[in-house]
Amino acid sequence: MKILVIAPSWVGDMTMAQSIFKKCRAMGRDVVIDVVAPEWSLPLLYRMPEVRRAISLPAGHGQLRFFKRRAIGRSLIEEAYDWAIVTPRTWKSALVPFFAKIARRTGYTGELRFWLINDRRHLDRKKLDKTILRLLALAGDRNGPLPPDIEFYPELSVDRGNQTRLIHEFGLPAKRPAVCFCPGAEYGPAKQWPVAYFRQLAEMLIAEGFQVWSMGSAKEAGLGSSIDPGKGKWYKNLCGRTRLEDTIDLMAMASHAVTNDSGLMHIAAAVGTRVEAIYGSSAPSYTPPLTDRADIYYLGLHCSPCYKRKCPLGHLKCLRDIYPEKIFEAIVRK
Repeated sequence: MKILVIAPSWVGDMTMAQSIFKKCRAMGRDVVIDVVAPEWSLPLLYRMPEVRRAISLPAGHGQLRFFKRRAIGRSLIEEAYDWAIVTPRTWKSALVPFFAKIARRTGYTGELRFWLINDRRHLDRKKLDKTILRLLALAGDRNGPLPPDIEFYPELSVDRGNQTRLIHEFGLPAKRPAVCFCPGAEYGPAKQWPVAYFRQLAEMLIAEGFQVWSMGSAKEAGLGSSIDPGKGKWYKNLCGRTRLEDTIDLMAMASHAVTNDSGLMHIAAAVGTRVEAIYGSSAPSYTPPLTDRADIYYLGLHCSPCYKRKCPLGHLKCLRDIYPEKIFEAIVRK
């Protein structure tokens, strides 16, 4: 069976989508999986051994690029895919498998794409109350049972040679255990633990014998600088200084990752690092770290989860009342 998957467009969702690939591969040895995904995400797909081929889609968030999608679809006709799984619920995301003339095109009903998706699924938000379950349900039979729980966890492969290169490039001390900080959250400040708390935690961890690395994109470089406790080589601000594949390999070397509910949280979980996951405007019941090695920090206030980008009440108590000492104690105990 040859399967084409139209992948999500966010780091966290892309990481979780590996569960679909693992579920499909479990159907038999002769299953082949190709994935259409944004250019930026290809290094992530290269770390998923279930994927035979990653096909770049040169379109950003919100970009239609109709003729480009049509061209990609037509170029895939000769592959003769048996099945397409379309994970986004947008109209444009269903164009490639339609133009590739794939007979079975599975996806959730949405955005008036009835003629593009012919294996339409109803999204039962109550039964499929987690993002990962919504993804896994697409890889099942239309009339079959919904996934009762998370069947397959993401597991990204690690490049040991690249790890050695990164240690030398950034001068990372070899004898101290490392803790990764992920202070950013693409969604907005209502998901970001206070920078001052990250700084306090860094000071406590370094005094206890750890080194700390801040990870993120160039947009988080300022956050990484603000966290710097002035402890020299024991703190590294790596925000914006690494490729996506480097971030995967660095995360795998850390003993813990202290992270907001973000894409990097899911990467940390997928490489086996112990995750200290902090939730503000979102809820762990919806997007939990997919690992058995996680501590969750969520207060469940009367106003939570609001799923807003900024705190509508202006106090951000859902994050400000989670104190560094509690996370420090959890890390030291482990």
